[in-house]
Amino acid sequence: MVNLMGGGLLCSVSGLVLLIVATATDFWMQYRFSGHLSNQGLWRFCVGGKCRPHTITLAFWDATRAFMLLSILSSFAGILLGLTAFSSSARSTRTRSAGITLLIAALFALLGVSVYTGVTVHFYGKRYVEWRFSWSYILGWIAVILTISAGVFHICAVSRNSSPEDSNVASG
Repeated sequence: MVNLMGGGLLCSVSGLVLLIVATATDFWMQYRFSGHLSNQGLWRFCVGGKCRPHTITLAFWDATRAFMLLSILSSFAGILLGLTAFSSSARSTRTRSAGITLLIAALFALLGVSVYTGVTVHFYGKRYVEWRFSWSYILGWIAVILTISAGVFHICAVSRNSSPEDSNVASG
C-alpha cells in the first residue's frame, strides 16, 4: 500500500506542478501575426516580445481558466488527503478520498485542455495559416496523465490493502 501511495503522491505532486506551470504561462499556442512570431496563454498574448492581457473575453478562455484552476485546487486537496493518510487511523478512507479527488482534478484538467483544443482548432485553425500548440499546452496534457495515474495509484492502494491475503497476514 505504501509503495502505491508513494507513487501516487509523486505523480500527483508532479501533476500539480505541471498544472500550475501550464496555467500560468503564455505558451499554449504560437502563431505568426504581422510577420512576428506570437504566442498566447490563458491570461495574456505576446506579439513581438511584448505581452498584454487578453482584450476580449471569450467564453472558451474563461471555461479553460476555470477548469484549470479547479483542477489545481482539487489536485492540492488530493495531495493533502494522500499525505494525511500516512498518519491517520482511517488510512484506507483517506487514501480512497485522495484517489477520487485526484481523478476529479484530472477530469477538470481534461475538460480544460479539451475545450481549448476544440476551440483553437476550429477558430484559430481558420484564422491563422501558421499556428501550432506550444509547450504550456503540452504540459497541460502531461499533467492530465500524471493526475489520472495518481488517482489510480491511490485507489489501487486501497483495494490492495483490503485484499483477503493482507488481512490473514495482519491477523497472524
